[in-house]
Amino acid sequence: MSQHNVERILGRLVSDEGYRRRYWRDPAAALAAFVAAGGELNPCERRALAALGRDDVERFAAALDPCIQKSDLNGGLS
Repeated sequence: MSQHNVERILGRLVSDEGYRRRYWRDPAAALAAFVAAGGELNPCERRALAALGRDDVERFAAALDPCIQKSDLNGGLS
């Protein structure tokens, strides 16, 4: 089950601008919130996700077609 959750977080990171902004502010807190909401991640998965390269994620997100991205209409205020 946790591999599915890793994929959910990765998908959200590259397709949701607001989530990505919140994640980069504090990756550990974002992952803890995911787990607190019922998501399952083992310690190895948490470490791997927290260690993602921001430039790599941002580059991949920028390469996605805008029709599959979620814009941050709050401008980072949330």
